[in-house]
Amino acid sequence: MRPGLGQFAEPTAEFLRFAAQYGATDVLLNRARIPAVNGVWELHDLVELRNRVERFGVRLAALENLPIGFYDDVMMGGPRRDQQIENMIATVRNVARAGIPILGYGWNPTQVWRGGNAFIRCGAEVTAFDYEVAKGSPNTHHREYSEDEMWANLEYWIKAITPVAEGEGIRLGIHPTDPPVSPLGGVAMPLRSFAAYKRLIEIIDSPSNAIEFCQGTFSEMPNVNQEEDIYEMIRYFGERKKILYVHFRNVSGQVPKFHEEFINTGYVDMYKAMTVYRDVSFDGFFIDDHVPHTHGDTKWGHRGRAFAMGYIQALIEAVEKQAS
Repeated sequence: MRPGLGQFAEPTAEFLRFAAQYGATDVLLNRARIPAVNGVWELHDLVELRNRVERFGVRLAALENLPIGFYDDVMMGGPRRDQQIENMIATVRNVARAGIPILGYGWNPTQVWRGGNAFIRCGAEVTAFDYEVAKGSPNTHHREYSEDEMWANLEYWIKAITPVAEGEGIRLGIHPTDPPVSPLGGVAMPLRSFAAYKRLIEIIDSPSNAIEFCQGTFSEMPNVNQEEDIYEMIRYFGERKKILYVHFRNVSGQVPKFHEEFINTGYVDMYKAMTVYRDVSFDGFFIDDHVPHTHGDTKWGHRGRAFAMGYIQALIEAVEKQAS
């Protein structure tokens, strides 16, 4: 288990030095600013990107949140679907051949959905969500899209891309819908539950059909029963080696209403969660993901991220020493 850093798009010397100095071994670029040629990331740009990161002694372990324009018709079953799939196949091949082992993306055309802010410990500001408010939102994609449509589009994509990714030795992971409710903006959201992710990994049994495990979003999912809590989700997917990396964040509770929290003040017992990752021999990395905005911090959240990174590293050390 390794500490990582993400949530930035441009691997500047400032961000990379921050990552290395605060102990990250792995770097994840979110919405990476990579030139695209006809909807494809080119090999030489990806190699240059990896080299730029590695000069600071950290590893470019993953890219996540591809431009929605790369695959919006794939998600929505639009007329450019098959052309976009061909372009995405080219991008996946180039990412793999550039030596970047993981590509994370979402299946959420409405993006992360929040409904304002909340204030937690001593006025720290966080994002919040209330489904009762979101239900009244207009359609985001001109009409309503059903559950069956969205699952059919997802399965079409998984069956097309997974064999290519496996052949190239790259692993693909899908981020759950955040927040895990349906519909949002008139669009059904298939990836919002434990059962949905069980279904996803069974579409094709491949190491390349895996999960970008946002623990925060999985923690927002409602329990079907007491045995299907966040710890069981970690255990289930961890035992099957489906967790590529972890967004290790905490929230106040489950949908329909919640807000973000400090990493150690939400409802999830983060030490208990870390012990489950250890117990299933998870060998990936953890990033902080969203952090509260605190007094005097930067817009990106240098102070909040340093706090979360330190907490993650302390938990990794604690559970590993306990096991030795």
